[in-house]
Amino acid sequence: MTYATQADKLRIETEVPWAERDVPATMWDMLGRTAAANPDRPAVTFQLFSGPGDKAETLNWADLRAKVAQTANLFRQLGVGEDDVVAYLLPNCNETILTYIGGAVAGVVQPVNPLLDAEQIAALLRETNAKVLVTLKAFPKTDVPQKAAEAVANAPNVQAVLEVDLLRYMTGLKRLIVPLIRPKNPARHSARVLDFAAEVAKQPTTLSFDDAPGNRVGALFHTGGTTGMPKIAQHSYEGLVYNGWVGDTLLFSPEDNIMCPLPMFHVFAAVVIMGASLKSGAHVVFPTPQGYRGEGVFDNFWKLCERWDITFMITVPTAMSALMQRPVDADISRLQLAFSGSAPLPLELYKRFEKAAGVTICEGYGLTEATCLVSCNPPDGEKKVGSIGIPFPYTHVRIVDQDGRDCEVDEVGEICVSNPGVARGDTYTDASKNVDLYREDAEADRHYLRTGDLGRIDADGYLWITGRAKDIIIRGGHNIDPAEIEEALAGHPKVAFAGAIGQPDAHAGELPCAYVELVDGATATQDELLEHAQKGIHERAAWPKHIEVLPELPKTAVGKVFKPDLRRLAIKRVYDAALREAGVDTQVTEVVEDRKLGLKALIAREGNADDQNVGAALAAFTRPWAWAE
Repeated sequence: MTYATQADKLRIETEVPWAERDVPATMWDMLGRTAAANPDRPAVTFQLFSGPGDKAETLNWADLRAKVAQTANLFRQLGVGEDDVVAYLLPNCNETILTYIGGAVAGVVQPVNPLLDAEQIAALLRETNAKVLVTLKAFPKTDVPQKAAEAVANAPNVQAVLEVDLLRYMTGLKRLIVPLIRPKNPARHSARVLDFAAEVAKQPTTLSFDDAPGNRVGALFHTGGTTGMPKIAQHSYEGLVYNGWVGDTLLFSPEDNIMCPLPMFHVFAAVVIMGASLKSGAHVVFPTPQGYRGEGVFDNFWKLCERWDITFMITVPTAMSALMQRPVDADISRLQLAFSGSAPLPLELYKRFEKAAGVTICEGYGLTEATCLVSCNPPDGEKKVGSIGIPFPYTHVRIVDQDGRDCEVDEVGEICVSNPGVARGDTYTDASKNVDLYREDAEADRHYLRTGDLGRIDADGYLWITGRAKDIIIRGGHNIDPAEIEEALAGHPKVAFAGAIGQPDAHAGELPCAYVELVDGATATQDELLEHAQKGIHERAAWPKHIEVLPELPKTAVGKVFKPDLRRLAIKRVYDAALREAGVDTQVTEVVEDRKLGLKALIAREGNADDQNVGAALAAFTRPWAWAE
């Protein structure tokens, strides 16, 4: 189906209301329809190592349906009902796919980020009252099993732990050596510990219980990842199926092969890509347990695309930047599109990637709280670099000012989203987090989620993000809550106030940095403050890359740290440094708020500063610049 313009979106919506579309009602229904239509076609592939000739395991759609049934049956046997939670703490592998789908069929599935520390994992398991945890059996070069054991010891609600052994993916000498060097993993908890593969194999290959009669919560995804307790968003079957329908209707077919080196604990891989596969019948390839982070993945990426005849690749800007440091050394002639999300894409990187790989890039936008998909640069239409495209059919976007007024074309306000994935009043499991989270449109009977992102819609219906009303720092697609950085710094006896923000970065988009105001008469070095902060911050990714002491932090009339001014300071510092490094003899005179673009750096016309030199020095950054008058 052609999807090129705002008119195409409206045409699809007027064909039939969403509520009357013939779409599956449940995850099992969606998998069943696709498996019946494409039983022998490949569904998912996983390879433990990244070599283009390394062993891989492919499940066709008939295999996947049978194994999902066995997995769901096992969860029911372990006492999981429709409202009970199956959590998983796993890297990517085929068992992760089975757990994600089987958990949503039997009960409510809860993916958990393995990069979190054991304390955070335990808090998430307690928050959802998870009954079952699926995780790794002790294995070399991973601490996931040890984290899981410690977390379950502090989450007594977990009754059973199912262990996945990656040994079965290994061959040759490695398969013989691993059992000899496998780390010990003392249980340290009272939950039953069972072997995932052995227990699944005991179950029938057809569903042994009645599928859910209709819409209900099927998944719980936590947001962020560096706070003491991330928020947990609820995803309904309707929202999960909607994502699948979008992928099937506008993007993929059973003949497509999708390269997805992103983690299955994140909505981009699980909800968007796996959901699109479940509805369209497209084949998804997962290279290595760590995806892009896996050893050799970047070096072998193009050869892997050739091996699996990839037609679509899923990526993020940091991965694209790394791929541009390698030659395109394989036949990728079937590769049509690269879908990029999670963070803004610098214009220069966009151009370099398209030129080197010969692949068109589609930038998109989604949120965990909205069951992900919101908009995308249309595959068949104009790609406006820097925009996040046109909202998908049945997704409605309002740009609203502080008074609740709908903004005019190109006027900046808060992005508010309504679609089949937006819950009506209970997005988060914690009811207190849902207060003031929505805007209502009674006339259209629509319920809008306030995203906290600032943006505008242009005359062609394209959506542009210009900043954030919320404080979240996005480092290479990874959300970091500045509150944890601020709390860690505030615990230092010499610190009176602290403000953490994201400073521009040419590779990751943003990196955390912090500004502090000391108590009267105190002195402290950056190293001293950083060492103190690191002790109180759970995850290394959230450690500030720059700490600066100011005589006084900018504050609002009620005494709150005014972060727009801190962002201005960071943009000037980073851009000035980039100009110096590039040998351009000029600097940022000031950072101003642009009506369409958000914060914009103004550059002095002096020395050897011209369009070419300044443009080259600042090309990798997403914040715009212009000449000072």
